Amino acid sequence: MSNNKPNNARMIALIDGVFATRNDPDQIQVTPKQLKKIEAIHESTLTELADENGPLIWILVIPTTNEIMNNFLLSKISEKGILDYTVPGEMYDAIYLCSATTLPEARGKGKTKALCLANIEKIKQQHSIENLFVWPFTREGEALAKSIANASSLKLLLK
Repeated sequence: MSNNKPNNARMIALIDGVFATRNDPDQIQVTPKQLKKIEAIHESTLTELADENGPLIWILVIPTTNEIMNNFLLSKISEKGILDYTVPGEMYDAIYLCSATTLPEARGKGKTKALCLANIEKIKQQHSIENLFVWPFTREGEALAKSIANASSLKLLLK
């Protein structure tokens, strides 16, 4: 994902505009160090749909445990703490839908939902996932999370 295609800058600007991760050290920021950990947790955590101009959709779903996610919901840990406390190689029973970022021209076509569901199904093949957690930043994000939870037969828990 680190190439110089025009959509990269647009995607980063969209993420900064919605999540303001650069201004919040408690949020997950996909730095090289965190990327290494994300990739070690599961191969289906970070995915993109791209065309010749670069990414159209970026998805970050993190398999973890219900205990870690409940600590997040109770504000005992930060969002970054989810990644800090999730150990690669554990058995996971929850998924955190961290981010589903879609450029405007790719919205409303079902591709973001399909990509999320495909990643969740890959994770569910190896783990007994019970719950989908989300911290929605937009109405559209919350609606997407509800639709994904329903389609994947997971209980949805909101921050």
